[in-house]
Amino acid sequence: MPAALTEEEFSRHLNTKFFAQVDEQTFEFELVGVKGYSSREIEQPGLERFSLFFEGPDRYLPQNTYSLQHDQMGNFEIFLVPITKEGEKFRYEAVFNYYLQSAEQ
Repeated sequence: MPAALTEEEFSRHLNTKFFAQVDEQTFEFELVGVKGYSSREIEQPGLERFSLFFEGPDRYLPQNTYSLQHDQMGNFEIFLVPITKEGEKFRYEAVFNYYLQSAEQ
């Protein structure tokens, strides 16, 4: 069973490798940033909002849902969006916005 996809859990795995299988090729992503967003007064309590930033391969991968594998977090689906190219590598972002109780169920 995969780990809970929470800001706290991903923060534990900062600077570690995640792998995606695409068209019979394996691509490596490194989690290089976790950015939390503060709750606003107008929001209901329990909302979790954060972004993940991955440094990806030197091959462009379009925005899409990818199945990622991590040795401690397990396998899970995540929607990645390419946001910039830094040197030879691309940087990707995943945005999470959900109520914590739904993530824990």
